[in-house]
Amino acid sequence: MALNGNGCCWVQERILSGNGCGVFLTPRSRSSTAILPLKSTALSFSSSFQFQGFVVDRKQSSSSIQTAAVRHLVGSVTKTQGLRFAVVVARFNEIVTKPLLEGALDTFRKYSVNEEDIDVVWVPGSFEIGIVAERLGKSRNYHAILCIGAVIRGDTTHYDAVASSVASGVLSAGLNSGVPCIFGVLTCENMDQALNRAGGKSGNKGAECALTAIEMASLFDHHLK
Repeated sequence: MALNGNGCCWVQERILSGNGCGVFLTPRSRSSTAILPLKSTALSFSSSFQFQGFVVDRKQSSSSIQTAAVRHLVGSVTKTQGLRFAVVVARFNEIVTKPLLEGALDTFRKYSVNEEDIDVVWVPGSFEIGIVAERLGKSRNYHAILCIGAVIRGDTTHYDAVASSVASGVLSAGLNSGVPCIFGVLTCENMDQALNRAGGKSGNKGAECALTAIEMASLFDHHLK
């Protein structure tokens, strides 16, 4: 409340709502019998309201807030025309890697990848896969590189060193070349586990990785150029 020179009191009234507050100064005569204290009044802002000559209009609604459409980029496994692939295969543990390769080639055929668009490169062992995959990727002749090998635990710690190095090598090949390098190297505790994953009861991991290679090649070629 405030007193001015004309003998009038200005009474401050506060209007509260869910969205904010407004302050209005209302002239009152000093001779008024009572001065109203500050009061809170809940008002609906669903459309508009008028108070003491002031009009408050709420035009904004949730429907007026628009968000841009979200794009989902997904590689296709059906649009394989023009895609080229390289398969790097370790010769060591060939009893495992050869069925893996056959599963991969069979999957490429099923998804209409032309045979002339597939090159198979043999290396001595899984340890050598990474450097060859990187060289193939940097050649820019392929849309994806499939890396196939088998590392089986033996009586020494050799398994741990090789398995870790192979995984890092394939990852580095993809990062350094900018071409998807698919990890199709089995790391198993024994030969039975490896054979089960090379066409046995656990499926063929070579076939699965070939499908991954197709999808990644399509994703890069159609969306991430």
